[in-house]
Amino acid sequence: MGIDEAIEKFHDYIATERRMAAGTVRNYISDLQDFAAWLQRQEVTSVEELTAREVREWQMEHMERGEAAGTVKRRLSSLSAWFLYMRRHGLCDRDVMAKVSAPRLPKRLPVFFKESETEHLYDAGLFADDFMGRRDALILRMLYETGIRRSELVGLNVSSVDLSAMTLKVLGKRNKERIIPIENELAHNIKEYFALKQQEKGDSECLFVNRKGERISVDEVYRVVKKYMNLLSHADRISPHVFRHSFATHILNEGGNIQAISELLGHADLSTTEVYTHVSRAHLKEVYKHAHPRGKKKE
Repeated sequence: MGIDEAIEKFHDYIATERRMAAGTVRNYISDLQDFAAWLQRQEVTSVEELTAREVREWQMEHMERGEAAGTVKRRLSSLSAWFLYMRRHGLCDRDVMAKVSAPRLPKRLPVFFKESETEHLYDAGLFADDFMGRRDALILRMLYETGIRRSELVGLNVSSVDLSAMTLKVLGKRNKERIIPIENELAHNIKEYFALKQQEKGDSECLFVNRKGERISVDEVYRVVKKYMNLLSHADRISPHVFRHSFATHILNEGGNIQAISELLGHADLSTTEVYTHVSRAHLKEVYKHAHPRGKKKE
């Protein structure tokens, strides 16, 4: 089977049958198309010709260009998913990736916004007093107060919100639903937004819409976060996902239970959430250093 045909079949599988998030599908296919272009230069045209050698050489070329280890690891993950699909569907009869090792990643703690920075999300003067300003305010507050992923926020519908029960129904990875509680002020913000949205944009089922009244895109959510948080924060990185890190870190710093945080975030494995305990410890050390009389002393 030709390389391009195998990639096309995989695309149909993850987009239609598995119904993966559009961003995930886009990343997988982008990596595979990059690999296919490299294979074409090596005059490798069929799946049957592929071995671990081609994958390792492609990997090495990216590393020699100075590409980040995390990006290379993600590319290899895309190939692993593709090869697994082909083996399971009889398109490939060997485990090509078994002899391929991904680069080791340096351990990096999640970046998060300070609580003093996120408090400014509730300043009356930060957002314009019109539909777009109200929408932007609700986007940022919802990202911070629920810890949902950018793709999950984009997928929200009006019916996802239950104001009587004060809950939000989120469709996460692998189509797994979870229920997140919302507090009074956020529920009030949502109710006001609903009324304004209906008045300005009609009865669209989509919760967050753009100027045309269509469902907002993940790219627009990113731009909204950058627009405001560049004004408010000195974090090393600013993105919608930093709100997710902030949500978990701030709850943990206030004594929240790690198991509960894991469930709220929709993590399949508790070990994924445990990284925030390291962030919390780092926060406590910083508090000690600046607040305790002995902590202030130089060594």
